Amino acid sequence: MNMYVGNMSQDVTEEDLRVEFEAFGKVQSSAVIKDKFTGLSRGFGFVEMPAKEEATAAMAALNGKDIKGKAISVNEARPREDRGGSGGGGGFRGGSGGGGGFRGGRGGGGGGGGRGGRSGGGGGGFRGGW
Repeated sequence: MNMYVGNMSQDVTEEDLRVEFEAFGKVQSSAVIKDKFTGLSRGFGFVEMPAKEEATAAMAALNGKDIKGKAISVNEARPREDRGGSGGGGGFRGGSGGGGGFRGGRGGGGGGGGRGGRSGGGGGGFRGGW
């Protein structure tokens, strides 16, 4: 089972993750995701454990545990193809459905964050503006 580990201190290493999770069973892999420009931790990572029972026990025990000054969150990771679809260009396509000046009318400025102009309060105040 692949697990997402979030809210990590920038000081947490792949070895730290491995040690914490190995207390519950075999760890197949551990990874800390780093910024490609700075090389610093982005504050999250992934741990894969082959046995689902061991992974479930690790999630229950380690979720909320303080590691190097921060309480981590541990959840089952979503499959890669489910991630990233809501950002970037795809999110703004729905904003043009109302046409031109009414794009921001229901969303309260900025088309409700680029998601179709319906999320968010307000209404009317920022009509036509991004």
